[in-house]
Amino acid sequence: MFERSRKGEHALLIQPHAGGPPDDGVLEEFAELARSAGASIAAVVPARIDRPNPSTLIGSGKLDEIKAVAEATGADLVLVNFALSPGQERNLEKILERRVLDRTGLILDIFAQRAHSHEGKLQVELAQLRHMATRLVRGWTHLERQRGGSIGLRGPGETQLETDRRLLQKRVEQLQKRLQKVEVQRGQMRRARVRSELPRVALVGYTNAGKSTLFNTLTGAGAYAADQLFATLDPTVRRIPLPGGDVVLADTVGFVRDLPHELVAAFRSTLSEAREADLLLHVIDAADPLREERIAQVDEVLHEIGAGDIPQMLVYNKIDRIDGAQPRHDVPHEASERVWISARDGKGLDLLREALGRRFAQARVSGPLLLGNGEGRLRARLHALGAVRDERHDEAGWHLRVDLPLTEARRLAAEAGGHGLEPLLPEPEAPY
Repeated sequence: MFERSRKGEHALLIQPHAGGPPDDGVLEEFAELARSAGASIAAVVPARIDRPNPSTLIGSGKLDEIKAVAEATGADLVLVNFALSPGQERNLEKILERRVLDRTGLILDIFAQRAHSHEGKLQVELAQLRHMATRLVRGWTHLERQRGGSIGLRGPGETQLETDRRLLQKRVEQLQKRLQKVEVQRGQMRRARVRSELPRVALVGYTNAGKSTLFNTLTGAGAYAADQLFATLDPTVRRIPLPGGDVVLADTVGFVRDLPHELVAAFRSTLSEAREADLLLHVIDAADPLREERIAQVDEVLHEIGAGDIPQMLVYNKIDRIDGAQPRHDVPHEASERVWISARDGKGLDLLREALGRRFAQARVSGPLLLGNGEGRLRARLHALGAVRDERHDEAGWHLRVDLPLTEARRLAAEAGGHGLEPLLPEPEAPY
């Protein structure tokens, strides 16, 4: 076995691709991921792969070239823009005699650097341990030591590999229990916001689209914002005033193509800020030539976390980078609303606030509601949401006067099969 370098900051990037030249946008994003992790880039080597090698992914001829480039440039780390199997990663390390990290491991490393809150650190550690569990394989000498075998301790014993797996699984279970407690607390906070009748808005978008800059501009908060991938990891929630009333705005982690499933699973409580929002502000880098592809990739992740059906308002940010671009508000007949802004310069923010104010001014329902004596559960839910303004009871049932967000009314109606809430709900084609 080779001696691993402890530096690991001078990286050789390998971009596998199938046929034709590699996509420049994919290459640039991977390079930006490496820089965000703190690496300096020694060189980039495209590797065409028509038939992936099951043991190394890359053919022997290309591996010889990669090793020569690594030696010539002094690279002590090899980053592969692909989800390697544990065996492939181990075999590449043996051949290249350098530490090898795949795309998933690289993103996990960035997340480990960015997590500052207690919850964020727990989530990152859980994702890392789940990823590490797939890397515990036979063949490493320190994992082959045997326990047992001496007098009084004879028996099958336990390999060091089995010990590592058992301890790792125990730690995973501990983290899951601690995260469940945090998720309960977060759920209580969300229910409190619902009871306060404040609509919930979540900022989502591709990483580095400018979400945190927009969040800071709208709220006056000090959320960390920088021109790098995954600058924000921990969610931040603030109350902001709008023409139609206050709303709660949440800044969330940015998405990226091929977001590792370990992260999607581990960050379920953080991503629930998006999943349980009344409206998603989908922030887009208007100057990005791949912006349509980025929109599709964000929508894919939103569907994956169960937020695909939540209404969106598209916010095209960074118009200051487009010659002649001016703030504007588009309301297409069928597509989502679009607002063109520059969060950095503050241009177009008045249009965004007005659009949000109109959206939520229209998105409430109120009026009288009669619930029969057998609909106590629905009545209790309305009280829990703080939606009941007046109430009296007679032989016909409960006569309520309610006021609540339309999204909550529709959720309650869906749970109750529509029964009891029909008088409040507008026709399906009504805007909201």
